[in-house]
Amino acid sequence: MSPDNERNDGLFGGSGETRTRLPEGEGGGDDVYGGVRRPNRGGRSSSRSLVTVVGVVVLLIAAIAFANRGGDESSSGGGDGKKSGAGPTAPSGEKPVGGKNAGIPSGFAHDEQGAQSAASNYAVSLVSADILKPDRRTDIVRQLFVADKVSELEGKFDKTYSKEFLDKIGLDEKGNAAAGQTYVSRTVPVGTKTTSYSDSTATVEVWCTGAFGTAGQDTTNPVSNDWFTLTLKLRWADDDWKVESFRSKDGPAPVNGDNKVSTADEIAKAVEEYGGFTYAR
Repeated sequence: MSPDNERNDGLFGGSGETRTRLPEGEGGGDDVYGGVRRPNRGGRSSSRSLVTVVGVVVLLIAAIAFANRGGDESSSGGGDGKKSGAGPTAPSGEKPVGGKNAGIPSGFAHDEQGAQSAASNYAVSLVSADILKPDRRTDIVRQLFVADKVSELEGKFDKTYSKEFLDKIGLDEKGNAAAGQTYVSRTVPVGTKTTSYSDSTATVEVWCTGAFGTAGQDTTNPVSNDWFTLTLKLRWADDDWKVESFRSKDGPAPVNGDNKVSTADEIAKAVEEYGGFTYAR
């Protein structure tokens, strides 16, 4: 991504060689492109190092899981019922929402957990393939953002995702990929953190990973993985959490695993067969 990512005024979805920045609610620039980091495939020596690192990580995860399991069992016999060793981003077990509006989860609880759940689900919609489709984008913007920001943002989104821009990433004016190709933009929240909270406003950071690009023969934007943190400023309005503004930055990103790269057909099939989730704090 471009060097100004720490201060960028928009969001991005991936497209292999380029990543799309969405216009920020409080203003956006004309720079809508950013470079993509490529995995370092440095030969046998690098591969052996990756295998070693991955092996260590697997052992650490197993040890942590075992320790947490032990703590849960010891705490289940008494006390206040709180799980031993539960971290600040441990799931609460609360149901996030009771319904959806325009296909997007809505009706979040009026508390800090509700704000984190809202931010997680909104991150998925903001960095999705649907945001590139004019008709679907209108629904997303009107559902996610506070009413007094909708008109301004609709114009900025339309300007950012112009026909010229869509042409550059191989999509038609309706945001659809060419025949035989599948545009992929899947975002997965990894964790959330509230940096400020009141009854009327909240600021939540969402750590995300995802797959972005175009799957298909002769694509110039192959699907690749990315890690980023999305910060959303939320406002309680119309009995729900709504987005007032947002920004993004790179990382934190782990060491790239030595995974076998899947074919374009496998990626396209996975996108069609595997649905998404409703995320809860």
